Amino acid sequence: MQLNANVIAVAIVASLALSAPAFAAPSDQSPAALRAKGLAQNNAAALQTADADNFTTKDIIVDRDGTEHVRMDRSYRGLQVIGGDVVVHSRNGQFKKASLTLKTKDRPALTPAIDADRAVVEAGAAFKGQINDIGSQGLVIYARGAKPVLAYEVRVRGVSATQGEADMRTFVDANNGKVLDSWNIIHTAAATGVGQTLFLGDVSITTDSISGGYQLVDPTRGGGNTRDGVGKTIDRVYNTAKVMTDADNNWGNNTESLVASEATDAHFGVAATWDFYKNNFGRNGIYNDGVGVKSIVNVTFSGQGGPSGGNAAWYGAPYKFMAYGLGNSTWYPVVSLDVAGHEMTHGVTEATAGLSYSGDAGGLNESASDIMGTMVEYYANNAADPGDYLIGEKIYRSNPDGKKALRYMFRPGDADAGKSYNCYPAAGFAGVDPHYSSGPGNHFYYLLAEGAVSPAGFAYTPSQLVCNGDTGVTGIGRDAAQKIWYRALTVYMTSSTTYPQARTATLNAATDLYGSGSAQYNAVARAWSAVSVN
Repeated sequence: MQLNANVIAVAIVASLALSAPAFAAPSDQSPAALRAKGLAQNNAAALQTADADNFTTKDIIVDRDGTEHVRMDRSYRGLQVIGGDVVVHSRNGQFKKASLTLKTKDRPALTPAIDADRAVVEAGAAFKGQINDIGSQGLVIYARGAKPVLAYEVRVRGVSATQGEADMRTFVDANNGKVLDSWNIIHTAAATGVGQTLFLGDVSITTDSISGGYQLVDPTRGGGNTRDGVGKTIDRVYNTAKVMTDADNNWGNNTESLVASEATDAHFGVAATWDFYKNNFGRNGIYNDGVGVKSIVNVTFSGQGGPSGGNAAWYGAPYKFMAYGLGNSTWYPVVSLDVAGHEMTHGVTEATAGLSYSGDAGGLNESASDIMGTMVEYYANNAADPGDYLIGEKIYRSNPDGKKALRYMFRPGDADAGKSYNCYPAAGFAGVDPHYSSGPGNHFYYLLAEGAVSPAGFAYTPSQLVCNGDTGVTGIGRDAAQKIWYRALTVYMTSSTTYPQARTATLNAATDLYGSGSAQYNAVARAWSAVSVN
């Protein structure tokens, strides 16, 4: 929406957020990018660089001591290398190391044995659901397997029995038609899903004044805005939903009788997440570009059994918006604070590490959202929804003891009858829903922050909270734990990071922040071992 230049920002009370100029997208011609490209060329072996590889800058982080971390996507003879992304770490123009998962400089021949139509057929057959749109996106190099292979990327949109509403990236071997990998770019709050706010009581929100009233637009946080989906399925309304307006700047009535009630939960959740990232990490919006988030409440999602309101989702690029389901007989409108923080963290992950939504990386992607969604809840410090390590407990219509939740971070499998993994399996994850493979990451983070101590309201013994019998695991506190995780995510993890590589990434982050051999470093190592990641 184009805002009038004279729009007045109206804050009901003083906000923690400060106006700041937007950050420009990193340029391939910036000094840091040029240095990184030069270092990549001079350290080809460390980056597994082939002669025809090319790098494009995605993100740049510069530490206070001048150390540069330049994240780059890789292409080969003009084809994107899926899993070929890398972070070049340097200081004073000197190469330090690189973070990557690619293990070979071998590249495949670029002549396909099958055509794009065959790839589309194979991707469609693997989808197993109602297909609304399907088409080839062209050839890529798929490098997340044992060796890089030429593949077609096929986009499949529709409703899948396993994914629900889906917009799939599917990779089909261009030599034999085998489906190599596939993931959904719509990242939801739960696999099956399921103002005067519904959940937070009366809160202060930032709005805009317009002629004759106010609108749910937050000019102090990049123009983020909240819209009413009027009960429609999200694919029919995401580009037409209107920004909500009000005559007196008093929104909702703490009940579902007014959509404005759930809208203010969402609006507050976006603001809290923005402030959390800005005040803790200096991040200016989800993409660090100063641009606010578009949120659409009161929507349904397509599913095999028909439209459902029991979910919430972050829609990644090129969409870049939040959608909140209107609820159903099991769920309230899905606008709780930790769900908002969770979903928007998918955007942060997309903008930084780009963790693919399959295998170990998919579990780490979901875990990152659970971790930061939980930290947003603690950061907001709202008495009606105090911080805890339960995900989505507020959205249950029936939850008398408050222990029902989508996921527990301290023992993930206990929240969903054993579907989530408490401990990391020796063979890693393949074909496991990321909501369940997130378990070891969530479990690690709880132990890192809190130690082998039962959360309030539960009665776990220390031995029940670890996988290796190490009952002496001691927490380092949420502040240090979140700093380590954020730095690992934004500086060291790449699109195909595995759990063992996440261990290394967080140890690198702990070294940067607190020193090798520090109490924090040792705690990271011990917490990972306690969930069987060695």
